[in-house]
Amino acid sequence: MGELLGLPVQASAHAVEVDQLIVVVHWIMAILFVGWGAFFLYTLFRFRQSRNAKGDYVGVKSHTSSYLEIAVAVVEAVLLIGFAIPAWATRVNEFPSEGESTVVRVVAKQFEWHIQYPGPDGMFGRTTLDLITPTNAIGLDRSDPMAVDDLVTINQLNLPVDKPALVHLSTQDVIHSFGISSMRVKQDAIPGQEIPVWFIPTQTGDFEINCSQLCGLGHYRMRGFVTIQTEGEFRDWFQEEMAFQGAN
Repeated sequence: MGELLGLPVQASAHAVEVDQLIVVVHWIMAILFVGWGAFFLYTLFRFRQSRNAKGDYVGVKSHTSSYLEIAVAVVEAVLLIGFAIPAWATRVNEFPSEGESTVVRVVAKQFEWHIQYPGPDGMFGRTTLDLITPTNAIGLDRSDPMAVDDLVTINQLNLPVDKPALVHLSTQDVIHSFGISSMRVKQDAIPGQEIPVWFIPTQTGDFEINCSQLCGLGHYRMRGFVTIQTEGEFRDWFQEEMAFQGAN
């Protein structure tokens, strides 16, 4: 079923669980479609005019349809309580510790993704709206001791494989939607809020970051990439970027 649905590659630890739920839901939808379609055709045949020339004001006395509706409601409750809510609770209640995660800030704005990494000190530098300029899009205060070693990229998020990634998501203007389909990650960025999102990448490579909110006339440009690397490759990339940004 997953192949028929055209689901993207499973590149995170929780992708299998999400896909299982999607497949189960679609199987149930298919069964309901066939079942209700067959029931509709049956009623057309059973109550055709040639067989029921005179109106029957008593109607059908069977409770079969009611039992079927109850069964559908029970199945939906099992899906919600047994699958969907536990999967959702894991993503919002069981965050990994920052000490064992790659922690980044992702700031959305029309029409870019800005990524801030803490430096070797593990602390994010202060940002303020007063310091936002064409060359300092997130308003990073380089006079703050904790900001001196911070790394900032645009539309490019690098993460090590097989290590929890903890993303603190925010936006400077309108609502955006941070989505990485291959990671089965999607979260709206809400003005005035910083929302944490986490996942564990399990496959190296390049994957697209997209925005599913219509965030303005330039929405088509709201596109970034996440590159998943080995731990060694990520360290090398980080050092190279630090050296490059320090020289500029």
